[in-house]
Amino acid sequence: MSGLACECSAAMSSSSDKVAARKGRLRQRYDNEYRLVAGCVPYRVKNDDEGNTCSSLGDDPAEVEVLMISTPNRTDMVFPKGGWEDDEDVYQAASREAMEEAGVKGIINRAALGHWVFKSKSSQNSNSPRGACKGYIFVMEVTEELESWPEQATHSRRWVSPGEAYQLCRYDWMREALTALLERLSVIEPVAAATAQELTDQAGMYMMLQATSDGAVALC
Repeated sequence: MSGLACECSAAMSSSSDKVAARKGRLRQRYDNEYRLVAGCVPYRVKNDDEGNTCSSLGDDPAEVEVLMISTPNRTDMVFPKGGWEDDEDVYQAASREAMEEAGVKGIINRAALGHWVFKSKSSQNSNSPRGACKGYIFVMEVTEELESWPEQATHSRRWVSPGEAYQLCRYDWMREALTALLERLSVIEPVAAATAQELTDQAGMYMMLQATSDGAVALC
């Protein structure tokens, strides 16, 4: 990643049994009526057949894997994200959520993949920001996987190929963030058209969406 990347997990304990997931919204940040959230798309480069980490991404998109987590009472998968609190910066918030929900630590790139406005299904037709969230999503290069983590009982984790991730993504913003990540890693070419298009390769069928994330409204 670029020089904008930073290691944001130093303040966290090396053992998740010493850390409890934050609960409640007493320290929650707001932008007017929008609740602010932070999250990331964790990724890694797969090992080769001899167990060595690939030194470069090359031309094979199957070398890249992203981490997704389950949520209670759902069959689909999501990327870790949650409330941004007033005693941390947005990068620390994204790193904390990845540790609490997915049990991973890593290097956060400070150049966001984008920001989205998340609205619940019940309020998606409303013009009011009340009850909506504004989320900032980053790239995390995973450097450590914990054997146990604070929200392990409600969030299991799963490494998947980009093609499988597209199929599992619950919302458009997730596919847009994933596309932005793959563009940044030069796994796919930047998408020029505003409409969706499909690209078949060794990892399967990719749904390629233009990442028009600034001001985009998504369900969450």
